[in-house]
Amino acid sequence: MAMERESFLGQLDLISSQLKEKLAEVHSESELEKLRQEYFGKKGFLSSLLKKLGEFPSEERSELGKKANFVKEELMATFQVRERQLRYLRYERLAEEEWFDVTEPPLPFPEGYHKKGEGHIHPVSQVQKELEDIFTSMGFSILDGPQVETDFYNFGALNFTEDHPAREMQDTFYTNDGFLLRTHTSPVQVRAMQQLSPPFRIIVPGRVFRYEELDASHEHTFYQMEGMVIDREVSVGHLLFLMHTLLKEIFKQEVNIRLRPGYFPFVEPGFELDMLCLLCGGKGCSVCKQTGYVEVLPCGLVHPNVLRAGGLDPMKWQGAAFGLGLTRLVMLRYKIEDIRHFMSADPAFLRQF
Repeated sequence: MAMERESFLGQLDLISSQLKEKLAEVHSESELEKLRQEYFGKKGFLSSLLKKLGEFPSEERSELGKKANFVKEELMATFQVRERQLRYLRYERLAEEEWFDVTEPPLPFPEGYHKKGEGHIHPVSQVQKELEDIFTSMGFSILDGPQVETDFYNFGALNFTEDHPAREMQDTFYTNDGFLLRTHTSPVQVRAMQQLSPPFRIIVPGRVFRYEELDASHEHTFYQMEGMVIDREVSVGHLLFLMHTLLKEIFKQEVNIRLRPGYFPFVEPGFELDMLCLLCGGKGCSVCKQTGYVEVLPCGLVHPNVLRAGGLDPMKWQGAAFGLGLTRLVMLRYKIEDIRHFMSADPAFLRQF
C-alpha cells in the first residue's frame, strides 16, 4: 500500500526531532559514527524513508522531495557541527594527557649517528616539498586531515559499497572503538567539499596505512598525495595536462606514461596511470614486478555520489581527482630498490640524500 503524504511528512519530522535529541546525547566520535550509519546509511531511517518518494505521484514527489532534501541538509549540517565539537573536546583531552616540557634538553644522538653540523632531510620530505611547490605554482592549496578516520569519510562518502573488500580486516587497521587508520588521503577531499566554497584546487599529502604483506614494493605505512579540482567544467583533458606537467617537473625529463581504464568507486570514468620504470628502463625488475611499468597514480573524474556526499550538486559542479604514490615516486626518483628501507632505523640510508 502506497504511503500517504501526511504520513511521509510526519515520519520525516519524527526522524528529524529524534536525531537532534540523540545528537545532544552523543559524547564520542565513535558514537556519532554509529548514529550516522543508523540514520544516513543505506539501510538507515532517513535513507529508507527517502526511498519511498517513488511511491508518490510526480506532482507530490517534487514537493516532498524538496522538503526531504531540505531536512536532510539541515541534519547533515547539525552532524558536522557536533562532529567539530567532539573533535575539539578530543584535542583538549589529548593536550592534557600528552603534555610535555618543551624546555627540557633533547636526548643526545647515538655516537656516530652523524657528523657535527651535518643533517639529512628524508627523501620523502624532499619530494613532497617539490610537489607542493609545483602544485602551488598552479594555484593549488595544501590541506591536511586526521590519520585516524571514520568509516564514513574513509569509505562511505567515497562511494565504497558496504561489502567492499577494502573494508575488511585483511586490508585495513581498525581500532577497538570503531575508527580506522586511513587507507588513503581521499577522506580530506570530502572534508574539503564540505568546508570550502567551489571552485577550488587542493592537494593533500600525508601518511596512510594498509594491512599489507611486506615485500620490495609494499609496506604497511607509506605516503600519498591526493589532488582534486572542483569547477563548473572539468574534463579528462584537464586531468591529463595536470598529470603530464607533474611528472615532467618532478623527474626533470619527459617520461613515458600509459593510461589504462581502472575501476575506483570514487571516480567515473577512472584510470590507472603507469610510468616506464626508471630503475630498469622497462626491462623488468622487482619494483615494477617484471612488467617494465610502475603504477604511479589512479585518477579520474569525481563520481557524482562523492560530490553529493561533500554537499555539492553534481548538476552544477564537476571534479577531477588523482592519487600519487608519493613513496613510489621517491623510489623511482632515487632508484631505491626496496620500499622497506624507508622504515629502516639504519642512519646510513638517510646519509645518501
